[in-house]
Amino acid sequence: MQTLDLKVVQQYIDDHANTPLYVHVETTNGAYATHQDPTFHSAGMFFRNAEITYERGLITGNGPYRIGLKLAHGWLYGEGLTDYEFAGEQLLIAGHDIEGRLAIAFELSPTPFAQGAEEVE
Repeated sequence: MQTLDLKVVQQYIDDHANTPLYVHVETTNGAYATHQDPTFHSAGMFFRNAEITYERGLITGNGPYRIGLKLAHGWLYGEGLTDYEFAGEQLLIAGHDIEGRLAIAFELSPTPFAQGAEEVE
């Protein structure tokens, strides 16, 4: 991954407005801390392969960055983003802490994301 480039990511967002996309959003704040402090409350979320269409979107901030996509009935929002890369037509954005650990993944794709082994029953 490379340091997030606002112009490049914003262009992808603009180019894909009003187009069905699949989204993957994942956050974690405790996977790294819980074993060091058992009183720390771990929280996170995992949302994969939901199809969305947004009217408009914006990535903003001074780093770490935040992204917001305006949906028909609300917003999809993520913050703490630091890096990005493309995997074909997929836009992969991530937020890493100072030690390089993943805190947030926010990904958009015109096709579904591959199913991971953890998702197979």
